[in-house]
Amino acid sequence: MTDARSDLSPAADLAALYTDHIAQLQARSAHALGLSGHEALLIASGVEKFAFLDDRPYVFQANPHFKAWLPLTQHPDSWLLVRPGHKPRLIYCQPEDYWHVPPQAPAGFWVEHFELIVVRRPEQALEHLPAALLGAGRLAIVGEADAALGDFVPNNPKALLDALHFARGAKTGYELERLREASRLGARAHRAAHAAFRAGASEAQIHRAYLEACGHAERELPYANIVGLNEHAAVLHYQYQDLTPPAQSRSLLLDAGAQSGGYASDITRTWGNGDPAFQTLLDEMEAAQLRLVDRVRAGTDYRDIHLAAHAEVAGVLRRLGIVAMDEEAQVAGGISAVFFPHGIGHLLGLQVHDVGGFMADETGTLLPRPEGHPYLRMTRRLQPGMVVTIEPGLYFIPMLLERLRARPESAQVDWALVRHLSAFGGVRIEDDVVCRADGAPENLTRDAFARLGD
Repeated sequence: MTDARSDLSPAADLAALYTDHIAQLQARSAHALGLSGHEALLIASGVEKFAFLDDRPYVFQANPHFKAWLPLTQHPDSWLLVRPGHKPRLIYCQPEDYWHVPPQAPAGFWVEHFELIVVRRPEQALEHLPAALLGAGRLAIVGEADAALGDFVPNNPKALLDALHFARGAKTGYELERLREASRLGARAHRAAHAAFRAGASEAQIHRAYLEACGHAERELPYANIVGLNEHAAVLHYQYQDLTPPAQSRSLLLDAGAQSGGYASDITRTWGNGDPAFQTLLDEMEAAQLRLVDRVRAGTDYRDIHLAAHAEVAGVLRRLGIVAMDEEAQVAGGISAVFFPHGIGHLLGLQVHDVGGFMADETGTLLPRPEGHPYLRMTRRLQPGMVVTIEPGLYFIPMLLERLRARPESAQVDWALVRHLSAFGGVRIEDDVVCRADGAPENLTRDAFARLGD
């Protein structure tokens, strides 16, 4: 993806933000190297992988540590050498190839920040590592096990990675601007997908409308789109896309993002067809989700937001008459978890489920999930610059409902209403939210939709 087809900040502004971003990464790396006892950091961009017994490659996924420095997402076999007090050295693999299109010559606002070396074959990178660093124990090499330079294989020092992952929780100004752009692209595509749903399109057609609107090829998406019509909305990670439209499109749950320079958005919206009961459910969940977003404040324990989400879902169930129990009893008895079986969200950044979500400090001490909540993806205390998703859901999942039927609390459930709402699958509403130093959070998703007039 190029900035020319986006709403990204003017090049001068982005370049200034990037200059500060690189300075922060240099400082973080120097600190992490001090903790791990290494002299330099060598980061692999990654290697292309192939299907078993075949020559077809999988979609390349760049090492997120490499993407943190460079807006290069489709560049296997490249390396970045980081040394305190030195300009980072980028060994850029640009093979001579007539089977595939090789990477373009390095260009853009980022180039001036690197000592640039272009190689034609992956093994040539070894020639451009300083001899003084090739002794045992001097290099911290970060990457997958198969991203090796001769005898030099990734050692991924734990102390270094713990420090880098913990620091990555708080985003730089450059990263926040990339995330804003990813949200704007995702919002634009969600609007197009919504229009396709209203026109009676199939899941596959809705997906294609989404790709067209955000300007991504499928391989550029930060994760596989979840496009669930009707009952398919009850499958949390529904992985198929039917080619044929259903006889009646009652609802659409769309969980889909976009990317800018390697940074992801993660947006979910749910729409109905005007059924009064389902629309009431949508309205209630929308209000609950916004209340949870407002809890994204510096110093807040993210686990508390998750537990508050269960109280919110239980309140919706009670107010709609789905479950005739008060909120406290529902949460204590695990009833809310029948309808809301996943976590409230996760860290967002270079990865959709960004690393470091369970870290108490830079030494790797882990913060446990609340008892009885095994699927929560983050347990940290919020700090300024963190970007998290807030994504409460309420679903009618046949397997979980059948288990509820066997419990004494079954008598408190309006099964006729459950049967009616089950035809719509469920609801999930997800925003990407920035924690700020003081005051209300920045809602990247709502701001992006607002720019579109929604």
